[in-house]
Amino acid sequence: MKKTINLSAWLLAFSFLGTLLFTSCQKENSLVTTTPEEDPLELAATQETATQDAEIEAQFDDVFNITASMNADQVGEDLGVTANVSGLFDLGSTTNTNTNRCFTITVVPNIPNVFPKTVTIDFGTGCLGRDGKLRKGKIVSIYTNPMMVPGAKVSTTFIGYHVDSFHIQGTHITENTSTSNMQGWKNVVINGKITNTNNNKWKQWNSVKNVLQIAGNGTPRFPLDDIYKITGSATGSNSVGQTWASQIVDPLIKKFTCRWIVQGTVRLQRNGRTALLDYGDGRCDNLAILYINGRPHVITL
Repeated sequence: MKKTINLSAWLLAFSFLGTLLFTSCQKENSLVTTTPEEDPLELAATQETATQDAEIEAQFDDVFNITASMNADQVGEDLGVTANVSGLFDLGSTTNTNTNRCFTITVVPNIPNVFPKTVTIDFGTGCLGRDGKLRKGKIVSIYTNPMMVPGAKVSTTFIGYHVDSFHIQGTHITENTSTSNMQGWKNVVINGKITNTNNNKWKQWNSVKNVLQIAGNGTPRFPLDDIYKITGSATGSNSVGQTWASQIVDPLIKKFTCRWIVQGTVRLQRNGRTALLDYGDGRCDNLAILYINGRPHVITL
């Protein structure tokens, strides 16, 4: 049984970690320089960098899921990916209308097949979603075409938008990069910022990720068999002066049926130091291994 480090208890500097992780698998760690001793402060800072990078990834992945779920059941026409990929909505629901929700959706112009189209989701002063997240404020998305059309773009900004105790800012852009036999998306985050309203600590992020659907392409209205491969990179900074860069080394694998990333590795660089975040061997759970100076640290999310 692996010894697990609870990051928030092990180090006060840790905030919650909100995404993508899981069980261990011995990974090649040649990207990490082994040293005989670990500086506790440097170790802590590197672990915090890894968790914050993953946390921001999760928040903006949620934005993609919401915009991709704007379909006929929600807005009267299929603007998303024809399947409900967000925990906000019941899969396959035909009665889940604005009248029995704690949020509202408006569409301008509310005329089928007329674009560009602006979709605003208003969570008001507090709305507990079916996914267990408490949201408030607004998400505003401009669709140039339905997301299933190659070349279509969705640009999303935020007005006073919060998820639980986190204030979300920035711009999220999704572009359909699909080919004739595989769905694909390019997700760009510009000047993303997440502020913890409990302590006013923040982190900023810029990211470019490419997502390919490698399984389930033949069943667009049945998302349970969907599997995605993710590549790309990001840069970040935070309110205590840390900066970092992350690069996906082995493609990340995301299954529709699991809330966490189930496989893949990410190289993180901070202050000339390199660490490797290992998402595991394909099993769905909330553990990951962070290799720092060649040494594994199991983290729980």
